[in-house]
Amino acid sequence: MSSSVIQCLALQNCRVVGVFYKKIRFVSSQSIYKKFVVSLHSTPDYLLHKMHILELQQINKNFNGHQALRDVSLNIPKGGIFGLLGPNGAGKTTLIRIITDILQPDSGTLYFDGKPATAQRVEQIGYMPEERGLYKSMKVGEQLLYLAQLRGVPAKRAAELVDAALRRLEIADWRNRKVDELSKGMQQKIQFIATILHEPRLIILDEPYSGLDPVNAQLISEEIFSLRDKGATIILSNHRMEQVEQICENIALIHHGKIVLEGAVEAVKERFKQHIYEIRWRKGGTWQRNAESDILPFFIEKELENGLILRLPETATSTQAVLQYFGRQEHLDLVVFREILPSLHQIFVEQVKGKAT
Repeated sequence: MSSSVIQCLALQNCRVVGVFYKKIRFVSSQSIYKKFVVSLHSTPDYLLHKMHILELQQINKNFNGHQALRDVSLNIPKGGIFGLLGPNGAGKTTLIRIITDILQPDSGTLYFDGKPATAQRVEQIGYMPEERGLYKSMKVGEQLLYLAQLRGVPAKRAAELVDAALRRLEIADWRNRKVDELSKGMQQKIQFIATILHEPRLIILDEPYSGLDPVNAQLISEEIFSLRDKGATIILSNHRMEQVEQICENIALIHHGKIVLEGAVEAVKERFKQHIYEIRWRKGGTWQRNAESDILPFFIEKELENGLILRLPETATSTQAVLQYFGRQEHLDLVVFREILPSLHQIFVEQVKGKAT
């Protein structure tokens, strides 16, 4: 049996992350989860409130007989990036407008920073809607200064913040151009800057990557990470699931006005895993199946060059049988064995289609 297989067998109660020929990193699943659950159950309510910048409890909203939101309860942790997902018409915009005090719920309770929310919370919120709200005939620099001061930023401080933001997002040369002279992507960056100039604690971004090329999308992502690292909380509403997966720590999926899925991104992917694995061996190795009597402890999903994509049967409780099987192969030196978790895109589609009414 190869040393890589023996090494993996020693970690049966752990989730292996990485490949065998590199240093293996792993997490012990059960003990950490149990400690976390116990700590939550033993935490007083007032401390739980302090853990969240925003708490929604049983929020309902009806428009002329259409139930836009149905008993929506949601907690947004402080200092993180939270993905608010859902198909068109799911209720995301209505929920955002309630958070930003544009709309009032028919029933339910909203807490901001651990206290019952008041209208003053909007001073600490930056909201970038999907629709642009810029003055097209104003110059970029003048407009940003005006909007910052409108949100209470002193003139000198506003000028400093505008200059710094224009440099970071690489549009300082455009400060004296009118907004309607800019491309869609440029306008998107200006609107992003306008959203964050008053240094809000909660930032809500609705489709912030719209119209951006990959380079500028990366600039926006870097800004989002920087804002989080400085203590801001970001709520991101985006239809690009690969972007959500890359930058969000927690997500909630809303459909037909109800929260149908929520949790940490990795935990959600674990919840919907299908026990599919990728196994690869060094180039030149050969896998030989021993006639028809060789009963495989897995199903072959796809054959690869120097490897396989395989699926475990539902009755399997570990990967030990698979690793032992390949360990008996004399001409194989395994280099990769990893579980393939579903993408957020796959989960999104399955959940929305499965709950269509």
